[in-house]
Amino acid sequence: MFDKQNYIADPGQEPLRLDKFLLDRMFRTSRNKIQNAVKAGAVTVHGKVVKANYKVKPGDRVEILVPKFSDEAFQIIPDDIPLDIRHEDEELLVLHKPAGMVVHPGTGNYRDTLVNALAFYLKNKNLPVMDGNPESRPGLVHRLDKETSGLMVIAKTDFAMTHLARQFFEHAVHRRYQGIVWGEPEDAEGSIEKFVGRHPRYRQRMCVFEEGESGKWALTHFKVLEQLYYVSLLEFRLETGRTHQIRVHMKHFGHPVFNDERYGGDRIVKGTIYSKYKQFVVNCFKILPRQALHAKELGFVHPATGKEIFFDSELPEDMRQCLEKWRTYVQAKRET
Repeated sequence: MFDKQNYIADPGQEPLRLDKFLLDRMFRTSRNKIQNAVKAGAVTVHGKVVKANYKVKPGDRVEILVPKFSDEAFQIIPDDIPLDIRHEDEELLVLHKPAGMVVHPGTGNYRDTLVNALAFYLKNKNLPVMDGNPESRPGLVHRLDKETSGLMVIAKTDFAMTHLARQFFEHAVHRRYQGIVWGEPEDAEGSIEKFVGRHPRYRQRMCVFEEGESGKWALTHFKVLEQLYYVSLLEFRLETGRTHQIRVHMKHFGHPVFNDERYGGDRIVKGTIYSKYKQFVVNCFKILPRQALHAKELGFVHPATGKEIFFDSELPEDMRQCLEKWRTYVQAKRET
């Protein structure tokens, strides 16, 4: 969601305050937002963090973290939807997003999104919007797929937005997911390092590319928590946050996320196709009618206090029930 913009000071550049230098070069950006970016450490000169009163000199290379631009914008209509808030203060809030909830309004999803719910909850409190982002995405620093459940952080101030954005961009945010995948990986833990990008033919999907072909570098660490022969419970730790990263990497790895319709997990990948087993799998799909992926842990440096804070969330009921059903099935198999 974020990129860095680079500006090289001209050879004849007169000494100029950093915030003024950037303000003269960035459109649709206020001085206050630039100053917040500097304060949050999202602006560097020759790769080093500097203060707002730094005087830009000829040849200085100034970099600032900015969100990727999007023209898509929709009017936000407040919707009275309960929010599962795990923490809230003046700078931010951390919440648990249920599976099935879209994060922000978009084509085909104008209402009942997380942003609509936040608009109702916060009433007249205006959430910040990163420069370049449409007004329909206030407070958003990161996203979760519609059918992925779990923890998200929402920025309530411009400073928190910029501070958190920098942490996400630098891959300094602690994020751990748990997911049910088909089969049993050979190794108890490992890493998948493959470039991920938009599928050249099916634009709603992402796919793996070889280095140099296309896509962006992506790194997913995994650890097997429980093996159930037909399926396994895995923990994932992300170094990067590419769209559908875990789902795409696991499909490429040969262990797609259970009931992931887009990436091949909604069919029998391991086991027989005989009617009795097939019906069992169908029943599991009914219990867990979405991809079995949950954003379980989230940790970051609090923008105001400078201290690390961590949050943990329980597996949702549909994933717990599905796991229990597989445990019972595998145990019965072992006893026969």
